[in-house]
Amino acid sequence: MNFKVNFTTKWADFDANIHMRHTAYNDYAAESRLRYFKKYDITIHDFTKEKIGPILFEENTKFLKEIHLGEDISVNLKLLGLSRNGERWKIQHEVFNKDGKLSAIITVYGAWLDLVKRKLTVPPSKFQDIFKEAEKTENYEEILINQ
Repeated sequence: MNFKVNFTTKWADFDANIHMRHTAYNDYAAESRLRYFKKYDITIHDFTKEKIGPILFEENTKFLKEIHLGEDISVNLKLLGLSRNGERWKIQHEVFNKDGKLSAIITVYGAWLDLVKRKLTVPPSKFQDIFKEAEKTENYEEILINQ
């Protein structure tokens, strides 16, 4: 399933060079992940109720083309990898400018955290189900966990 979010950029997203700040790209990627969770009826209330939350180990951004002041963007979400038990995941976001040109690729490696024990955890099935129909990248791989 293809998932893409359109965003209207704002003044605060841009720097003195009149292009989008490097951290703004990552903010929009994070927002698209939360909107993806919401599409599957997972909200902040579910995180609180289940005492679970997403955490990131790694975030990498490759910049390809400038996004200028006043341009709107779109950000997609694709699955790069998932552990068999659903505990860990890798997501790729592609950021497109107003003309549909690929402007950045953001990859994140994360997992589900038990908010009480402060340890990684296998999420409840509701949280595992969100990635079942996610579009996968061409280089998708199962994440192997060293026990």
